[in-house]
Amino acid sequence: MSDCVLFSELPTACGQVIARATLNAPKALNALGLDMIQALDRQLDEWEQRDDIVALWLDGAGEKAFCAGGDIVQMHKSMVKHAGEGRNPFTEQYFAEEYALDYRLHRSRIPVVVYGDGIVMGGGMGLLQGADFRLVTPRSRMAMPEITIGLFPDVGGSWFLNRLPGKAGLFLGLTGVHLNGREAVEIGLADRMVEDDADALLASLAGQRFSSEPRDNKAVLYRQFKEQAADMEALPHPLIEHLPLINVLCDGENLQVVVEQLLSATERDSWLDRALGNLEKGCPQTAHLVWEQLERSTYLSLAEVFRMEWCLAVQCSLHGDFREGVRALLIDKDGKPGFRHRSVADVPRSYIDGFFRCPAPEHPLAKLGRESVA
Repeated sequence: MSDCVLFSELPTACGQVIARATLNAPKALNALGLDMIQALDRQLDEWEQRDDIVALWLDGAGEKAFCAGGDIVQMHKSMVKHAGEGRNPFTEQYFAEEYALDYRLHRSRIPVVVYGDGIVMGGGMGLLQGADFRLVTPRSRMAMPEITIGLFPDVGGSWFLNRLPGKAGLFLGLTGVHLNGREAVEIGLADRMVEDDADALLASLAGQRFSSEPRDNKAVLYRQFKEQAADMEALPHPLIEHLPLINVLCDGENLQVVVEQLLSATERDSWLDRALGNLEKGCPQTAHLVWEQLERSTYLSLAEVFRMEWCLAVQCSLHGDFREGVRALLIDKDGKPGFRHRSVADVPRSYIDGFFRCPAPEHPLAKLGRESVA
């Protein structure tokens, strides 16, 4: 059995090291399993103790995906096993360790580079958004598509979607629309588009003169990625072109108003039709969670965001829609999820409020962001 994450070290011209971690499940589009999360966490423990590592590079094996999301097939098995029990040990552990890893990347002393080539969705977005340098390529395809499976944009989505211009974050959460690399850069979900040749880019980095100061090394990395930026002009950018209309359609006092405005829009083309089709066929519960998570997280710290999202994620695993959404998409593949509510108007406010309650006596991320700084 191959290692779920491949670890290697690339010597630099000055005798220092670029640490590389490669998600190694290409047949599963590098879906982030619990074993991957734990392997990354253990290796970071070692790397962060060393002074010779100038950067951490994270990418995915194969040509199709950096990371297509979390291991929701395994989650489905656990949800079936623990249905009706009121607790799910697997999802409690999975989401706690995944979010702790995401937070760790955000706060890493070592400059973090994530090479988001190919599919970058869900859990892959959580890793990408934690990086100092969020790289995409002409092949990148990015989304937070949880509206289709009854989850919500997690892995810090409450944080990074809320920081996008206008109503873009709300729209992306409600529709799960796919973005290319150009759109990701222009909307603020990536920093730079580079060519889809990780080895060449790494070889170029290895030839640079790094120092012992992370701030100086970030400047070296910045210059290199700027010099090797790919031309984005050939790629379309419909999200940016539609943003003025999106801002109008998503301007409403509550979710029901916004959804009605979106679905009744008359200025529609094929791109907007696809996006709104996801909303129309998607999970009403998720639409409410998207609205609420963005509203409630406006003034939260990053650690507070992950604590809130852990409650939401575990609660989703205890309710039926997440299980049903995964069943319809990946298990039976019938594309016909039987979600609990027919429309956003049918979802009671009290029902959604319950998702924000902690499902365990003690929160596993209670100490996140409160650790003493050496």
